[in-house]
Amino acid sequence: MTAIPTFAVYAAAALAEIAGCFAVWAWMRLGASALWLLPGLMALAAFAWLLTLAPSDFAGRAFAAYGGVYIGSSLIWLWAIEGQRPDSWDMTGALLCVIGAGIILFAPHVA
Repeated sequence: MTAIPTFAVYAAAALAEIAGCFAVWAWMRLGASALWLLPGLMALAAFAWLLTLAPSDFAGRAFAAYGGVYIGSSLIWLWAIEGQRPDSWDMTGALLCVIGAGIILFAPHVA
């Protein structure tokens, strides 16, 4: 099995999580059919599976590092799917989070 690059794992996990959560949002807040919940649940299951592929020996560290990627991905979703362009505060906050995620994931940790 070929190793999947870290960013690809986190990007796919973010897409799956955001899509799954948006399905619930669409049903509850936008009046979409409850049928939206079926692909939403499948997307959330895929999200959980994808996070197990993260290159970390500890789940908490993998999840913490993923958080920064999730924030950036959520702003891309905001712009691409919801048509709302992120402002400079959104972008600054996301940049700080992605930097923090990189530190958490790639720093040399003491066992």
